[in-house]
Amino acid sequence: MADFEGTTLLATDEVSVWDVVCPGGHAPQRDEECADVTQFVFPYRGVYIRHVGHKEYIAEPSQVVVFNANEPYRVSHPVDGGDACLSIQPTGATLLELAPADLLRGRETAVLNRSNLRIGAQTQSFAAALRHRMSRGVVGLLEAEALTLALIGRAVGQTDVGDLKATARSRKLVDRAKLVIATDLGRRRTLAEVAAEVGVSPVYLTQIFQRVEGIPLYRYQLRLRLARALQLLGDYDDVTDLAFDLGFSSHSHFSATFKQVYGETPTDFRRSSHLR
Repeated sequence: MADFEGTTLLATDEVSVWDVVCPGGHAPQRDEECADVTQFVFPYRGVYIRHVGHKEYIAEPSQVVVFNANEPYRVSHPVDGGDACLSIQPTGATLLELAPADLLRGRETAVLNRSNLRIGAQTQSFAAALRHRMSRGVVGLLEAEALTLALIGRAVGQTDVGDLKATARSRKLVDRAKLVIATDLGRRRTLAEVAAEVGVSPVYLTQIFQRVEGIPLYRYQLRLRLARALQLLGDYDDVTDLAFDLGFSSHSHFSATFKQVYGETPTDFRRSSHLR
């Protein structure tokens, strides 16, 4: 078994994310291992080799290493210094929705027909920014899930949401999602929870909401929370309490987001508006 340390960055019904650090060292192939569920591993420091049968795949930042479910492998570290990776595990159903048919071993099998995928600089940057934000706790739950699914979509070459149209039915689905979100702005709902109340899959919900509204679902939720904050700032003695009541992960997350949208911090807005 490989020697590594993993920090959980996200764990929901749809997807789990870990920041994994392996001390490595100049070492031969380790014992054979096997993943139970397909995982996408984005190396961001160091290199190692993944051995699948008689084939070898170098894990480095320009590649996504695909740890397919039930596919035996070994790992070796030909270079000192260890490595670090962002490891993402979507559910099988989610992967089947995200991955193009030509990358799957079968229509109902959540396994890819290859063990690595090349990614470009923009996807590398996207992965790094997401890792930093989740590590610092400055990203909301819905946003973290949506961006993680988007990262997988980038890795598998997903460029569009297919033939989705802004039909009357899709607008009704989006309106239903809006009502779910508005019911309790402070509740940290997952994509699966919102999608279940709407009656569609989480992946489909994120895609159709973006198509109909022109913004991601998580950003819509964020705007509602910020609009509510404008109304309530004068009623709270402690801005931190307001941040938590509106579902923000911390005072700094709330303050930074508020300033990004409105051009000043909540405290400055309260002062300039003579609310305190």
